[in-house]
Amino acid sequence: MQFGIFSVGDVTTDPTAGRTPGEGERIKAMVRIAQKAEEVGLDVFATGEHHNPPFVPSSPTTMLGYIAATTERIHLSTATTLITTNDPVKIAEDFAMLQHLADGRVDLMLGRGNTGPVYPWFGKDIRDGIALAVENYQLLHRLWREDVVNWEGRFRTPLQSFTSTPRPLDGVPPFVWHGSIRSPEIAEQAAFYGDGFFANNIFWPKEHFQRLIELYRQRYEHHGHGSADQAVVGLGGQVFMRHNSQDAVREFRPYFDNAPVYGHGPSLEEFTEQTPLTVGSPQQVIDKTLTFRETFGDYQRQLFLMDHAGLPLKTVLEQLDLLGEHVVPVLRREFAARRPAHVPDAPTHASLLAARNGTAALRA
Repeated sequence: MQFGIFSVGDVTTDPTAGRTPGEGERIKAMVRIAQKAEEVGLDVFATGEHHNPPFVPSSPTTMLGYIAATTERIHLSTATTLITTNDPVKIAEDFAMLQHLADGRVDLMLGRGNTGPVYPWFGKDIRDGIALAVENYQLLHRLWREDVVNWEGRFRTPLQSFTSTPRPLDGVPPFVWHGSIRSPEIAEQAAFYGDGFFANNIFWPKEHFQRLIELYRQRYEHHGHGSADQAVVGLGGQVFMRHNSQDAVREFRPYFDNAPVYGHGPSLEEFTEQTPLTVGSPQQVIDKTLTFRETFGDYQRQLFLMDHAGLPLKTVLEQLDLLGEHVVPVLRREFAARRPAHVPDAPTHASLLAARNGTAALRA
């Protein structure tokens, strides 16, 4: 089981101080947060991709490459890489390059994003969103697995005898998660290829995501990749902690009430009841996170959103200390004790390479 954090990279005014960080300050804060995540023993740092204010991470591989050079162990990922508006050739080459620089500590999450105007900015039509996701991934999948690719599709110019460079590290492509909050077609795509499915279940009631994850599991088994409970699932989450739960609620409430993503809607209490958001003590975070397994089954990756809504860097680093010292060690132990032996860990470069070499040995 992997535990980590993801950042959407928003630049939001701190409602308690009235201060808005500059873009450079926010970018460097994200780097510091990733480094701190490694220091406190987390497994994963993931960054979103956005091309509009008030967000700054428009170039995830640039940021992750810098973080890779300043860390040693933490796994680097995205949340999300836009498969619809990015050229799959560029994705193939950028992430293979990052693989080499990070010694394999890389995977990525593909998705369509949640910003409609991004499509025309990159010359695409939002009405083609699902078709773009399907076709572009078909090409990306081949580019990483075939040394020479001939390709003709609907949405880009044909490729003739094309080789993307560099080739994936050790001949093993980065593991791919397909992220979706609403589209059964994406769950089917993840299942068809035997990839991971990430349900960023931070805004809607659990019943909606139960249906998506169950569909993915059923189709994963249908396509012959393993039993339904062996499908590779990741989940989102949001937490804010203090040792005393009343202090956590009092401190976080102004950030919740003014955050563009969920402010001025349901109350903090209503939102915490209906979604994974936990505002309280470390024990409350542990208790609620453990219920995710009861709802969705055994899963492989848990990412928390902790640095949004204008929270100052000092506060986010304090949150990471609490997560690393008081929460994740307990969750690791509890999830490991409850997981059946046949349910796999989250894929890594090392495990994928070992599986590839094992399969080759069996065929020899």
